[in-house]
Amino acid sequence: MFNIGDEVSVLDEAIDGVVVKVEKDQITIETTDKFMMTYFVKELIKINKTSNLDYFNSSSNLDKIKLDIQLSRKQIELHKKLEKVERGIPEFDLHIEKLVKNKNGLSNYDILNLQAETAKRHVEFAIKNRIPKIVFIHGVGEGILKAELDFMLKRYEQISFQDANYQKYGLGATEVYIKQNTSK
Repeated sequence: MFNIGDEVSVLDEAIDGVVVKVEKDQITIETTDKFMMTYFVKELIKINKTSNLDYFNSSSNLDKIKLDIQLSRKQIELHKKLEKVERGIPEFDLHIEKLVKNKNGLSNYDILNLQAETAKRHVEFAIKNRIPKIVFIHGVGEGILKAELDFMLKRYEQISFQDANYQKYGLGATEVYIKQNTSK
């Protein structure tokens, strides 16, 4: 069941490690803190590589995962198209913690202005570089930043916007679509 090199987690404790020794019903692990500890088999659970999100992000690993459900060729092609489209959409997190190292000394007015100016720069960049869609993550909060974003975005004729995908972002994001002018 357990092999040397397997990543494991200890049940009922916040300890993870790698199996270094297997003896009957006892397993010795090296914890992430470099301690050697021995547990009974029933106290450990193997951490599958598939629980690591980076494993799924690699397209080569996606091909290796065997699906229990057989998909039709049409469904597979549609999934690949959607994956390509969704992968290239720029997302910008406007939470103040993502914009500055230290927010101490900034008033609410300063924070809102910084967030709005950041959003405006991203919109201008998207228009200039003909990026068709961007997403702003603003959070739910009291709705002040969202209202400011809506006010700013309404000033652009070539822009339409809506709440972003609820399943992916909840209520805290806005999708911005830039209509491309084909005639110059």
